[in-house]
Amino acid sequence: MTTSPSRAAHARALRLTRPLYAYAALGEFVLLYPLYAVLFDQSGLSVAQISSLFAVWSLTSVAVSVPAGAWADVVPRRYLLAAAPLLSAAGFSLWLLWPGYWAFAAGFVLWGAGGALASGALEALVYTELGHRGATERYARVMGVVRALDVAAVGAATLLAIPVMAHGGYTAVGAGSVTACVLCSLAALALPEHRAGAAAADHADGSGEGEPRGYRAALREGLAQARSSRRVRGAITLVVVVSSFWMMLEEYVPLLAAESGVPTDTVPVVVLVVWVCVTAGGLLAGPVSRLPVGALALLLGLAAPAVAAGALLPGPPGWVLLGAGFGVCQAAGVVADARLQDRITGTSRATVTSVAALGTDALTTASYPLYAGVFTLTGHSAAFALFAAPYLVAALVLGRSRPRRTASGGR
Repeated sequence: MTTSPSRAAHARALRLTRPLYAYAALGEFVLLYPLYAVLFDQSGLSVAQISSLFAVWSLTSVAVSVPAGAWADVVPRRYLLAAAPLLSAAGFSLWLLWPGYWAFAAGFVLWGAGGALASGALEALVYTELGHRGATERYARVMGVVRALDVAAVGAATLLAIPVMAHGGYTAVGAGSVTACVLCSLAALALPEHRAGAAAADHADGSGEGEPRGYRAALREGLAQARSSRRVRGAITLVVVVSSFWMMLEEYVPLLAAESGVPTDTVPVVVLVVWVCVTAGGLLAGPVSRLPVGALALLLGLAAPAVAAGALLPGPPGWVLLGAGFGVCQAAGVVADARLQDRITGTSRATVTSVAALGTDALTTASYPLYAGVFTLTGHSAAFALFAAPYLVAALVLGRSRPRRTASGGR
């Protein structure tokens, strides 16, 4: 009895997606997520000190992302992906063993560095592995599921943290978070990686990703491509714009709900509705990636009024509209990343991808004080509507573009 090509391809894909999806879910299943700010407050930190910790976290990610991306183009990427959650686990352990400002700051440095190690390396590994299997067209669908699992894991961890905290306190919550990180690291080690074997599919010039190279050479090549290639620059810009603003706005959804008169005990329901829509957006990234550019631009353009109307309308219709707008942005962000991966050539895929991550982190970080300034003048509803406007601009630019796509994916 012979195995059909489609079944064989499916089996090969499972060797990648099974550990990949486990990695995505476990990496975000951190019970400390909804509680670490409370831990800081109960440890005697002021609001200014807590804000400075968040700044340390963001600045670490910004500073480390591109160097870590270049490193991922030199050493096996799955090893970096395995190290990333262990750094986070070390940071959480510091918080619980020696609670205090400097331990919290060191923990955020470790957490930020861990996130930077994974950023760029994950996308590059997935795209290269799919290229090894002749299935790069599946990238958006696979990464859409990864992003959906990210959101679902955060929601599940938030719900589970309540009973765990009630029965075991911070010790149990911290132990659960560290355990999830360790399991996440083990899932990374189970990821397949064929750097040399994927070279022919991934690079028109025939150079192999598995060839030994220096760190500086990888960094120079990646930065040069991000700077000199117009198509890559455009794809990076699209990733940054599409990903940054909605991710920033999502942090303020509970405050928006409270401002609109939602009772405190109902605010989690609003957040849950938004999370469900964002998860659906990730799962739909595959079908969205097959839309013509004009249709994708139209869909992205509709996200802006959906977010604005959702913020301005009270009650469930507003929540659903807001979630739908965020869901479209989630799907468009995955598609933008897929477009970027299609356009990258050479041997520094993770470095180029990390440039997009750097831009996203930097713009998101810069948007927080801007949002605070707008909020003081207009309130949350109007601020949401204003910060949704960039999606109209992005949709207009995308709709006017005329990419020259080839059968190989438009490189």
